[in-house]
Amino acid sequence: MIKEEEITSVGKLLKTHALKGELNMLLDIDPGYLEEGNPAILDIDGIYVPFYADSIRTKGSFSYLVKFDGIDSEIEAKKLVNKTVYALRDKLKEYMLENYDEEYALYDDLVGYTIRDLDFGVIGKVVEIDTNTENELFIVETPDGNTVYIPLTEDFIEKMDEDNKTIIMRLPEGLLDLN
Repeated sequence: MIKEEEITSVGKLLKTHALKGELNMLLDIDPGYLEEGNPAILDIDGIYVPFYADSIRTKGSFSYLVKFDGIDSEIEAKKLVNKTVYALRDKLKEYMLENYDEEYALYDDLVGYTIRDLDFGVIGKVVEIDTNTENELFIVETPDGNTVYIPLTEDFIEKMDEDNKTIIMRLPEGLLDLN
């Protein structure tokens, strides 16, 4: 049984396409992940169920037409409309490391990390990552209960310590005062 902590959101099924069970899907990851036989996980009545892609074809920059194995009609496909598409965290990390030859971390994995500035010291814990804007942000809860927003950019990150769940940063002077 797939557990919530084993998955991460990677897209959404928008609407049906034609009559053979194809769906229009927005996808935040490389579609090659699904093409290699990795499952798209969907929440079906509170249970995370794996679906495997028979075919995927590009429709736009982040939009694809996907045909899942066993979904062969528009009626069956309609049951999946507006569902969030999840990927298995471990499989996605493995895929990204194999295909992109660089250190890769899912943003959700950084929630709970402590942010420490080289000059200021401990700033707080990451409680969320805001990816809704062009400039992604760490949303950090300080030890005194305040919230600060820190740009998620490699320019500020000095080191990622996965063992101690700490992100060491060098923030520009005055950045924390903006909060």
